[in-house]
Amino acid sequence: MENIVNELFEMQDLKYRDFNSKLIPEIDKEKIIGVRTPNLRAYAKRVAKEPYAKDFLEELPHKYYEENNLHGELLALIYKKDIEECFCNLEKFLPYVDNWATCDLMSFKIFKKNLPLVYKKIEKWVKSDKTYTVRFGIVTLMNYFLEEEFKEEMLKLILNIKSEDYYINMARAWYFSMALVKQYDISLKYFEKPSMDVWTHNKSIQKAVESRRISDENKKYLKTLKIR
Repeated sequence: MENIVNELFEMQDLKYRDFNSKLIPEIDKEKIIGVRTPNLRAYAKRVAKEPYAKDFLEELPHKYYEENNLHGELLALIYKKDIEECFCNLEKFLPYVDNWATCDLMSFKIFKKNLPLVYKKIEKWVKSDKTYTVRFGIVTLMNYFLEEEFKEEMLKLILNIKSEDYYINMARAWYFSMALVKQYDISLKYFEKPSMDVWTHNKSIQKAVESRRISDENKKYLKTLKIR
């Protein structure tokens, strides 16, 4: 919507746009306005109260990166009480997500209250043919299911994803590294007996070793498991 785009441009920071564009090579620089995340989130809270907010959600695809980020924020704000409505509108949007930052920025508090339903969706999302739908499924599993809700079958769900896509495999490595942080003993065996492609295996170990939450002793052992 024109008024929303105009207001996003009023928050433009060109130095931030130039910096951010280097981090998101999937997006043409011309499609990045340059709105800092705290400002965008504050703006989303204001827009969510307006009657035209839902009209904006219907206008897909968006032109600008910040419009997509705003879309994700509005979904979380508008559908914070109805999980089915949240899923319905989220799944309309996911095919249009075209970069890792928009994907990873989305966060839904309502998910915490509906974890069994969320897990069923994750099982579906990770089988998608859309890069960022798969990545969203992986990141959601990492964010909500590595504590009390963790089950070993979840590791296998991510292991079974076969892809040559960098952004999917980076998400897989991120997931496995956090699994080593939070579920070390169960996750370790999948590295002692390599169960994934070499790049993801090694990247997972690299990221785990960078964590301050893994002991020096375990880090030393993990380094020996790298595939040369």
